[in-house]
Parts: sequence; structure tokens; C-alpha cells
Amino acid sequence: MAQFLSQMRIPFDWRSAIDIAVVAVVLYQLLMLIRGTRAVQLLKGIAVLLAVSTVAKYLHLNTINWLLEKVWQMLFVALPVVFQPELRRTLEQLGRGRFFVRHPLSLGTEAFDQLIEELVRCSQVLSKNRIGALMVIERETGVQEFVETGIKIDGVVSSEFLVNVFIPNTPLHDGAVIIRGDRVAAAGCFLPLSENPNIQKELGTRHRAAIGLTEVSDSLIIIVSEETGAISVALDGVLTRFLDEKTLRDLLKRELQVKPNKSYVPFWRS
Repeated sequence: MAQFLSQMRIPFDWRSAIDIAVVAVVLYQLLMLIRGTRAVQLLKGIAVLLAVSTVAKYLHLNTINWLLEKVWQMLFVALPVVFQPELRRTLEQLGRGRFFVRHPLSLGTEAFDQLIEELVRCSQVLSKNRIGALMVIERETGVQEFVETGIKIDGVVSSEFLVNVFIPNTPLHDGAVIIRGDRVAAAGCFLPLSENPNIQKELGTRHRAAIGLTEVSDSLIIIVSEETGAISVALDGVLTRFLDEKTLRDLLKRELQVKPNKSYVPFWRS
């Protein structure tokens, strides 16, 4: 590196090393901060636009170049609005002195199997007692903005804990629980209602909220009906209803499965 910089006539000394190290650490922390949000998908879109712009300029595609220039001008105005939750989160982390922190790793095989069993067991208990519940399992698209609408928990997922959260007339029973990895990130969270006019009329607010969140993210949501005790799963805006214990377990394993011995997930997969 030093030889390369010297050839480029850029002075390289201990100050330059510190400069590069600080910038690298800051960029890493910023990438980890957006790892749990939908900003990653937005950055992918910007990267695609950047690639198309580069190709268009290289091939002298004048019309496409003109259109992309207008798009970039609009983006410079829109980006602060689009990334408002992430900007606010970054400033909060700086204010709390928690910007330079370690970031959690992904689940191993054993922890993943344990998570599935706890969710299935909890769903069965809630179903038998006809206790309404809404459990969001975060996947690649982060839902941090919805975590912030509830009460932060950061507790290990267990069926006993989840059942207690949804007991009627308790402080956190009204709202959704959001699960990130093998931990409950928050409880009492508010989710966006679906605006799909084709949803069955008999479905209540709980089911509409589950469908609504899966329309804007890839989260998987388990719903237990308070009226019938029926267990449903919302995924990609589609509701699968009346699941028994085996069907629910198989569906969760199929949709949430992770590769064994994978201890690190790059930020671009978040």
C-alpha cells in the first residue's frame, strides 16, 4: 500500500494510516447501523442507477444520460427524506455514545432450531387458550422503524416469555412482538395496515396489520386469532390460515432456514 501511494505521489505516513483506519471504522459502523433497516434495499437501487449511468456514459447514450441526470437531481433532494429514520438513528447513537459498538452475529443451527420450537410451542399455547398474538420474525429487510414504535425488550425468545407478553390486560399485550435473531427486540409495536381491498372481510385488524407489514418487508409474521384460536402466517402479503403444529413447524423451517456454521452475514444481505 505504501509503495502504491508513493508511486501515486501521495505522502504516506502515520497520520495517513490513522486517517484511513478512522474512515474505515466509521464506514463499517454506518453500514452496520443500516443493516437492520430497509435502507440496504434503497442503497442497492442507487447502486443499480450508478451502474446504469456509468454504462450509459461509456456508450454515449445521450437520451438515457439526460434522464438519469434528472433522476440524480431529484435523488439529492429526496435522499434526506427517504433516509430520515436511518439519519435519526445514527445521530441518536452518536448522542448516546453507542456508535462504536459490537454488532450481533447471525444464528447458528442449534439456536435456529431452538427458536422454531419456542415459536411453535408458544403458538400452540396461545391457540388453545384463544389469546390473540402477533409475532414478527425479521428477516433480510430490517424493520427497525417499527421496533421503535414499541417498548424495547432485548430478551431471549422463549415460549413462556411470549405467552406472558400476550396475556390480556397486561401492559404489552396490545401490539406486535418483533423478533430479531433469537431475541425479542420489542413488544407492543404498531404495524402498518394493509390497503389491499381484496382482503377477506372477516379478517380483523391483527391480520390486516400482519399482511400490511409483509407487503413492505420480507418479514414472516405468526398470527393467533383471539376469536377462533386459529394460527396463521403472513408472508409476502399472503396469509396462510388454519395451520396445525406440524404444518407451522415445517413452514417456519422452510422459510427461515439458515446455512449451518454461518457466523457472519454481510451487511448487503441485511
